[in-house]
Order: sequence, then structure tokens, then C-alpha cells
Amino acid sequence: MANLEELRKKIASVRQAIQSESSGLTDTKTVYELRKSFLDKTGRVGQLMKYMKEVDPSQRAEFGKNVNELKNWALDYFNSLDEKMRAAELQRIYERENIDITMPSHRRQVGNLHPVTQVRNQLIEVFSGMGFEIYEGTEVENDYYNFTALNTPKDHPARDMQDTFYLSPEFVLRTQTSSAQIHVMEEKKPPIKILSPGKVFRSDDDATHSPMFSQMEGLVVDKGITLGDLQGMLDVFVHKVFGESTRTRLRPSYFPFTEPSVEVDVSCFECGGKGCSFCKHTGWIEVLGAGIVNRKVLQNCGIDPDEYSGLAFGIGIERVAMLKYGINNIKQLFESDLRVLNQISDRQ
Repeated sequence: MANLEELRKKIASVRQAIQSESSGLTDTKTVYELRKSFLDKTGRVGQLMKYMKEVDPSQRAEFGKNVNELKNWALDYFNSLDEKMRAAELQRIYERENIDITMPSHRRQVGNLHPVTQVRNQLIEVFSGMGFEIYEGTEVENDYYNFTALNTPKDHPARDMQDTFYLSPEFVLRTQTSSAQIHVMEEKKPPIKILSPGKVFRSDDDATHSPMFSQMEGLVVDKGITLGDLQGMLDVFVHKVFGESTRTRLRPSYFPFTEPSVEVDVSCFECGGKGCSFCKHTGWIEVLGAGIVNRKVLQNCGIDPDEYSGLAFGIGIERVAMLKYGINNIKQLFESDLRVLNQISDRQ
């Protein structure tokens, strides 16, 4: 038979083990693990009951009472310890997430449209105000619409002016949005007045050129269209974009799809045309190419060139953005560096 006094010492040692082993606990998880080791069915408190059969029958009630007292004490002890640990954990969270309301707040930056998008929207607004409709077209074109219908057959030397991305012998990434004009002239009878913005692609890469860039082509086809109409329309455009004092001039040039063809210059908006480093001391800045639609292009689209004439122009949107915001490298428009973009915004 087991001596009751010795068993009481075992009970006391279990209590002491609970106190000593819990002294280094720091969180609720370790409290839970220690609690299981003592109070589970197979825990050390429960294991004391195996001595019940060794206790004198007259003392079993007393022994069971002592074990139950230990169990109830352990439950209260672990509950108290768990509550204490929860409070400590919550305090640590408060300290970690504490906000000093006296400190300056973090400033939220307001979103803004990319400069190229701003210029694109501005140009669309200017020409829409003159009655132009928007037609975007597709970025993948067949050779006919990108070259042949624009008076540039396969043996034409003007093809050497454009380094083209060929997807196949027949299909290309369009080198100009002029191809959209052919689609419109085939599908619609004059009068026609369209603006065709979009991405174009050429194998060209330097400080002022990119393999992919944005272009905006304009086309007007009606009776009696002349270069005078072209210059008057472009005067409105440059006044809206570069300022009311800006002047335009037309210089003879060559494009296979217009005849006559012109390069369009604007008076330097930095020096007022007096000559500076921005305009290379000429007083003028080239902005776009234009001209009167070639008779062969009209004929290719089923339009009688003896009855109708047309004007066309092509604007590089990045080119306008670089001039307007004083950017000397086109790559700055593709890097999305907010330090740069925030400096070239029209937003006040």
C-alpha cells in the first residue's frame, strides 16, 4: 500500500513543477502547450490517479480530494497566466502599431495622366473642335494598306526610308497610321474628315526615336481642298498647343502619298523666333509632315481625283510632348520615373 503522505508530496511536486516551468513563458501559445502537458487526460495531473489503487481504501477519498484540489488550482493558475499573457501580447501590439498623431502625416500623391496621354487628349480635343472624327485602325496591317495603297509599291525607294517590322511577307506592324486613312476612304464617300491616333512601329532607336511611338494622322477629303486650308488648320493647332504668338511655315518636302508635300515648322516658342539653343539658332522648329493627298492614293480608294482633293498630315505625339515640355531624350517618356513625370504635367 502507498503511503498517503508520500502521495501528497508527489502532488506538491507537480504543483511546484507547474510554477517553475511556467516562470519563463512569454506568450499564450507556450502557456497552452504547458497546460496540455499537465491537464490533458494523459497529463501529469491525471497520471496521479494511477496511484489510487495503491492507496488504502479508507484513504482513497482523501487522496482523490487532494488530486481534484490540484486540478482545480492548476486550471485557475493556467487561466490566470493565459489572461496575463494575452494582455502582454496586446500591449506589445499597441506599442508596435502606436501612431504619434503629433507627427506630420505622409503626403499622398495624386495620380496624373502620362504626358503623352495628356498631349494625345489635347490634340484630339483641338481637332475634334474643328469637326474631325476619330478612327484608330489596327496596329497589324497587311503590306497593301501600309505601303502599296499609299503609293509605295514594293520597288519604291521610299520603302527604304522606313525600317519595318515584318510579321510575315504579307503582314507588318504598321509604320504609320496613314493606313487607317485608306480603310476610311474605301468605306466612306467624301466629304471625309478623320483623325487617326495610335501606336506605330519602326526599327529605329536613338535619343529622339523609339521602336514604338505614337502618331496622329489627319485626313480631309472634299471638293476644292488646297494647301491654304492645310496651313489655316495647322495655325489653329499650333496656337492651341504652343501659344497664340506661334507662327507656322511650310517647306517643300517629299512623301509618296502626298503631292505637293511639306514639312511644317513653328516659330520657336522659347525665344519667339529670335534664335536660341532650343531651336539651334534658326528661330524655327520642325513639328510635322503634311501635304495634298496624291491623286494615285485617291484613285486607289475609288475616289475621283478630278472631283475631289484632300489634305493629310502626320504628327508624332512624343515629338510634340518633347517640344512642349522641354524633354531632350524620348526614353524619359517610357521609363515612368515619377520624378520626371511630375515635372512635365499640365496639372496645377
